[in-house]
Amino acid sequence: MTKKVLLNDVRRDDNTVLTVGTFDGVHAGHKVLINRVLSIAERKEARSVIVTFDPHPREIINPGDSGIKLLSTLDERRELLEDIGIDEMIVVPFDRDFSLLTSEEFVYNIIWKKVGVSHFVIGYDHQFGRNREGTIETVQRLGIELSFTAEVVSKQEVGNKTVSSTAIRNAIQRDGNMKQAASFLERYYILNGTVVHGDKRGHKIGYPTANIQPDHKNKVIPRNGVYAVWVRVEGEYYGAMLNIGVRPTFKGEETRIEAFIFDFDGDLYGKPIQVQFAERIRDEIAFSSVEQLKRQLGEDQTEAKRILKKHTPNIAKQSN
Repeated sequence: MTKKVLLNDVRRDDNTVLTVGTFDGVHAGHKVLINRVLSIAERKEARSVIVTFDPHPREIINPGDSGIKLLSTLDERRELLEDIGIDEMIVVPFDRDFSLLTSEEFVYNIIWKKVGVSHFVIGYDHQFGRNREGTIETVQRLGIELSFTAEVVSKQEVGNKTVSSTAIRNAIQRDGNMKQAASFLERYYILNGTVVHGDKRGHKIGYPTANIQPDHKNKVIPRNGVYAVWVRVEGEYYGAMLNIGVRPTFKGEETRIEAFIFDFDGDLYGKPIQVQFAERIRDEIAFSSVEQLKRQLGEDQTEAKRILKKHTPNIAKQSN
């Protein structure tokens, strides 16, 4: 089980293989570094560690920005790293004071002095520290001084996995292209939330829905429309169709996330729920009548079930 450890609670251990980064989304490019950490840690019988940051550095460095949208919250990151097999996710609180540390101060005071390290895996294009002045050469030089090995994962090793978190955000938020996002992530895009009370219109037309409040206000929400999804409720997985939008047929204004869960009958209010997006079905549109909407929902349900026959859910090693 991957332990989430705050920096002040870290147990120092020199026999540690680690890499450092935000790892938002834990996508295919990230996994090249993470899998290298795991293989070396196994060979050295060492602790495998990901050092990450919270909040996202851009929230502090660019406070005037409208806010970075997250592909994965901190808890989602931990679960994804657990599925891969990392021992510990060490969380560094990223604040203004921390952002002013030089790269040398970060490596010495945080990585070497607090965490401990024998082998440091770094990406070919990674820059860090104040004004991003730290480079591969910085880590290699400090490795010689502090007696740890610095290994660079080259561009050639990453190969066709040079995807970016920005490209994934665009696929999800701008295009609603969940198949593209899944290919970059090597899994479905996930959204965790809590089921809250709605206006119960779905019950009245034969399609009762779970209204989902995302766990994090800055979580990336897919483009408005109807999706075929898997949902995880109390450790069980169910197929569902999900609508994101303002429900124009009912003159809605506030964006809502509503899932009609197939073959489920139970009370979900107040319970945590996870959505895994398989494919987008269609845009959200306004219908001239409730009857027309119901006919379309029937077609959406048929299409969602057809799509989900081609997919299986991401089964977490440790379901919440």
